[in-house]
Amino acid sequence: MKYHRMVENSTNYQRQTTMSKQLWIYDTTLRDGAQREGLSLSLEDKLHIARKLDQLGIPFIEGGWPGANPKDVQLFWRLTEEPLSQAEIVAFCSTRRPHTTAAEDPSLKPILSAGTIWITTFGKSWDLHVTESLKTSLEENLAMIQDTIEFFRSQGRRVIYDAEHWFDGYKNNPEYALETLKAAVAGGAEWLVLCDTNGGTLPHEVTAIAKTVVTALANWGETSVQVGIHTHNDSGTAVANALAAVMEGATMIQGTINGYGERCGNADLCTLIPNLQLKLGYSCIANEHLSKLSESSRFISEVVNLAPDDHAPFVGLSAFAHKGGIHVSAVERNPLTYEHIAPEEVGNKRRIVISDQSGLSNVLAKARNYGINLERDNPTSRQLLQQLKELENQGYQFEAAEASFELLMRSALGTRKQWFEIRGFQVHCDKSSLATCNSLATVKVIVSDRELLEVAEGNGPVSALDAALRKALQNFYPEIAEFQLRDYKVRILDGKAGTSAKTRVLVESSNGHQRWTTVGVSTNILDASYQAVVEGLEYGLMLQQQTPSNSVILAESSL
Repeated sequence: MKYHRMVENSTNYQRQTTMSKQLWIYDTTLRDGAQREGLSLSLEDKLHIARKLDQLGIPFIEGGWPGANPKDVQLFWRLTEEPLSQAEIVAFCSTRRPHTTAAEDPSLKPILSAGTIWITTFGKSWDLHVTESLKTSLEENLAMIQDTIEFFRSQGRRVIYDAEHWFDGYKNNPEYALETLKAAVAGGAEWLVLCDTNGGTLPHEVTAIAKTVVTALANWGETSVQVGIHTHNDSGTAVANALAAVMEGATMIQGTINGYGERCGNADLCTLIPNLQLKLGYSCIANEHLSKLSESSRFISEVVNLAPDDHAPFVGLSAFAHKGGIHVSAVERNPLTYEHIAPEEVGNKRRIVISDQSGLSNVLAKARNYGINLERDNPTSRQLLQQLKELENQGYQFEAAEASFELLMRSALGTRKQWFEIRGFQVHCDKSSLATCNSLATVKVIVSDRELLEVAEGNGPVSALDAALRKALQNFYPEIAEFQLRDYKVRILDGKAGTSAKTRVLVESSNGHQRWTTVGVSTNILDASYQAVVEGLEYGLMLQQQTPSNSVILAESSL
């Protein structure tokens, strides 16, 4: 049920919020998040994200600034035709221009045309911005705030007021900053959102200033107006600042998924929501939605075409990863020893990382993840551990290439299926002019006792080798057509050796539902790449065999 249908009036809403410790999450990924350098969203991207946020139970989703660009206009049109199931889509804009009226300002007409119940409008809190940016008087700025909100209210809209540069403005001129909030209240705003626009405020300052605002509202007799918080991460304290404001009475938290945003980003809702809900006891989203947080984070990272942050709190692939043997042994007995929450609460998974720091507990735990029951006294267990450490000493890195480790484990146990056998390969590069260097790869493969010789071109030697292998195998394994090489990383292990240095290659592959990473090491970069690419194809075939064709299973590093 939508927010404006749930709440009949502000007084009832105030009573409900106080009793249930309810917080209202306001997502601005589609606007503020999209201002991140290198992030560009198509209309379809925005729709996909909006629907995912709606499924996650986010109550307010800021769609953008209608009239600022065609994509935002089209987004509101599309969501009018196909509304979200529970979330409110919110239009965003600034207050009217100086020395006119809101009713006459043409920039506000597209905001009304967007057809949203809720509108967020921002105004200046900092007298420096009023005089330097707007080039107007402090009195006119107050009139702009009140007039704009009154106009939207007269058109039947509900208004959230974002007090831009609030904390800097308050620290510079507290009396005037509070006057801007009074103007917003007089205009009919239901929320006053305190914005740390430059991201330079620290938590103790947020605590003191937010407390002042809550006290001021009570002194003004405005018990129905609520306080919100909007923080940026330029000082690395965006999440801490938002938590500090909530502890002083803020009930709306604005932020973005994965902390996307301009400069250093915005407060990360994927960190804020679990902290607020699991640690502080507030209600943000339903528990069944909270368990989808990790999947939603990764889904949106794929839509925006940015690699997920593996080390992000709560939702990162490494958030519940255990590498040290002592840690693994303890977690196996009782997860509370090294985990602050159960990973399943946020839809994540515990991972046992395999490396040269591993003990036997890591190997046994990892085997159980693969459905392999290895006993501690089984000689294979010790052999695997010794082989692991020897290979990592040579430069292999299995904590980043768990698919290769599973294949290694299955080889030791004699359960690794041989899908094909590579008899040899050649790669040629031709650069006869200033044109692009073309590569040609030839591979000799045996599949089902048939020897195949295939040739393919690519824009580089690894691309050509991958294409030739796929060409040779697709007639036997059509599912290979679904596999994609998603990432390719090269690391020089001993740079002092110059051109004879050993090279480690990590290849990330995907079948559209799952991702896996394989590793190769050699003094020859093509040989290292060949190892990783071949194991990537082999592991993908093994997954296809294990996964029913009509099901979609998300791997621990799911898309």
